[in-house]
Amino acid sequence: MKNTGVRVRSLLLIVVSFWLSFNSVKAQSFEEYQSDMYISQSDTLQYRILYPKKFNKDKKYPLILFLHGSGERGNDNQKQLVHGGDLFLNPKNRKKFPAIVIFPQCPENQKWSHYDKKKDDAGDVIFNFKNGERPMIPAQLANNLVDEFIKSGNVDPNRIYVMGLSMGGIGTLDFLYRWPDSYSGAVVICGGGDDQLAEKYCNIPVWFFHGAKDDVVPPKYSEQVFKVLKAGNSNTKYTLFPNDNHNSWDSTFKEPKLLQWLFKQ
Repeated sequence: MKNTGVRVRSLLLIVVSFWLSFNSVKAQSFEEYQSDMYISQSDTLQYRILYPKKFNKDKKYPLILFLHGSGERGNDNQKQLVHGGDLFLNPKNRKKFPAIVIFPQCPENQKWSHYDKKKDDAGDVIFNFKNGERPMIPAQLANNLVDEFIKSGNVDPNRIYVMGLSMGGIGTLDFLYRWPDSYSGAVVICGGGDDQLAEKYCNIPVWFFHGAKDDVVPPKYSEQVFKVLKAGNSNTKYTLFPNDNHNSWDSTFKEPKLLQWLFKQ
């Protein structure tokens, strides 16, 4: 029994050591994302930014704004890179699709957009989207930050894209609704929105991704918006992963034509 206990403790030490080592490497890999913050009056938005490898101040680049999910909220200015950060660090992607990539971080207990979520008597997840209200402060700051980069002269105003997953996917559609003239294309991962408001931004191509088994944000909230947008824009797409639950972002980031499609818009 004593030997068994020793082996178990040794195994736990190995696992913990591997976990710490993995996260240390992960943190180091994100060092190319510069840490910064955007301040407007009394409000602050922390963000990380990745520039092209051979950044030229005399050129104009596409800009991608990436909105994280609820689990990456905070004030460490790091967690928001966990899902999606690697996609833009991929050497092939950086070479083929040079762009300025911004990952803002939403503070704890705040969201990118207004919505309520509950379960009905049958246990089904119900969302109530409140797009008519003023933008949430983090969303307004993020959009203002995009405007600041346009003013810098390093961003092509006709090639600004917004991507998001889960809470950020819902936020992405809210951004399109509020600022339809600012974004040329979007990617929505396990998100959704109010289909009755979708006609306002039906000129913007969107690629929706969702897991068929998603019990956190049911796929119907993507499908209903997709149907409205598809009728007005043939470039809008919808991909349903039959075996995915809420985590459909891993499958999305493996889609070989994802960035190629986005940068064509």
